[in-house]
Amino acid sequence: MRSNAVTTMAGRRRPQKPAMHISKAQQESGGTHLFACHLRASFLTPAGLINDTFETAITWDRFESFHDKVKATTERAILEATGLKGEVTCRFTHVYPDGPAPYFSFHALGRHGALLEQWQAIKNAASDALIEAGGTITHHHAVGRDHRPWYDRQRPGLFAAALRAAKRELDPQGMLNPGVLIDP
Repeated sequence: MRSNAVTTMAGRRRPQKPAMHISKAQQESGGTHLFACHLRASFLTPAGLINDTFETAITWDRFESFHDKVKATTERAILEATGLKGEVTCRFTHVYPDGPAPYFSFHALGRHGALLEQWQAIKNAASDALIEAGGTITHHHAVGRDHRPWYDRQRPGLFAAALRAAKRELDPQGMLNPGVLIDP
């Protein structure tokens, strides 16, 4: 008789949930994001794995030193946060004549009960390094709440004022993404 359980990286057995089916229509309408969330909630977090991605853009003449700084800083942050080495990878999502759009991923084995704090420490260090090395906190995925503190550091004040004015006129009740790009 086959057991309906999987063994986690920590050696614990837990019930295995049925695989989530994502239809072609769901994939084309963003269902792959749902799958990624399901994967994280169903497997990665219970297994104590910390992972995330972040994207940026940089000019070609600054890419090599930028890549080295962001990767090394993120690797060091993983080690400091978890006490273990992790993995940091980078690929290009877009390539332009003046520079690439690097897409970094990090993966680490965390400690149950501290996963959120460990993730935040790694995310903060990676985002700080990205800004300090001359990258932008966003590219094609927009800002989102996770990146808002760094977006505030990069966004010109005049642009923030223009966004506030447009939001007052077009969204007077503040219902559309409150607090994502500017304070309500």
